[in-house]
Amino acid sequence: MNVQINSIVGRQSYECDLLFKVIDIKVIDGKKTAVLYGEDFRLIADAPIDDLVLINRDERSKISREYRTLEAQSFELFQQEMELIKQRQEYQATNSYSNDYNFFQIPGRVLHIDGDPSYLKKCLDLYEKIGLTVYGVHCHEKEMPNQISYLLDQYRPDILVITGHDAYSKAKGKKSDINAYRHSKYFVKTVSEARRKIPHLDQLVIFAGACQSHFESLIYAGANFASSPLRVNIHALDPVYIVGKICYTPFMDQINVWDVLRNTLTGEKGIGGIETKGVLRTGMPYKPVED
Repeated sequence: MNVQINSIVGRQSYECDLLFKVIDIKVIDGKKTAVLYGEDFRLIADAPIDDLVLINRDERSKISREYRTLEAQSFELFQQEMELIKQRQEYQATNSYSNDYNFFQIPGRVLHIDGDPSYLKKCLDLYEKIGLTVYGVHCHEKEMPNQISYLLDQYRPDILVITGHDAYSKAKGKKSDINAYRHSKYFVKTVSEARRKIPHLDQLVIFAGACQSHFESLIYAGANFASSPLRVNIHALDPVYIVGKICYTPFMDQINVWDVLRNTLTGEKGIGGIETKGVLRTGMPYKPVED
């Protein structure tokens, strides 16, 4: 078997339940070990080379089709909910403003910082599909605490996404010990730095975390939404659905946490949060200037 960097593999010890991309190969304790990034889930893992199985194109296509079906179902549910929200907003707006004018809406500015450039692109593509303009920045998880202040000054977002890859290791400690996690402590430091600049939970809405992240520490650091309450894996696109719900909810309305979670691919086992206001603002008049 010729496992190389960028090979798509599964782990025999986990019955090849997830697809991974090999991003690095190291020698640890005299054994050849691969560093793996999840293809569809925000998980990072180490595995001995002899535990890996190369996934051929047909197997990969089959598994990918299953994930794409789940993604399509989740996107359809999200679209339906957004349509209902839009209809309610239009009804409220036409009763609030004179019929002589059209109204306009501003869904808020989003900054998405991601430790994985391929996941970032997937998220940006989905943001575009749901009608949001998002500033995307690729930044390694360890560098996020050092970069966040500059990025907040540069982009001045209403919503901040801090994500990438993470994993809990039982060998490093208990689930309550943040040092037993690959990148949770960096996510926590980044949230803390962001809250140092913008303390108010409704002035800057924060989603933070990845697969198996230390949920409690992220929430206590100041995140509105975070992963992972039961230390399960979260899907690469879950942050997008949370951001979409926040962006299309009026700033006078409070978001029910369950309403946010139910359209994600992971659900309440992988993501949780606190009551938060939306960021959508409606204005008037809107009259295109004629030539």
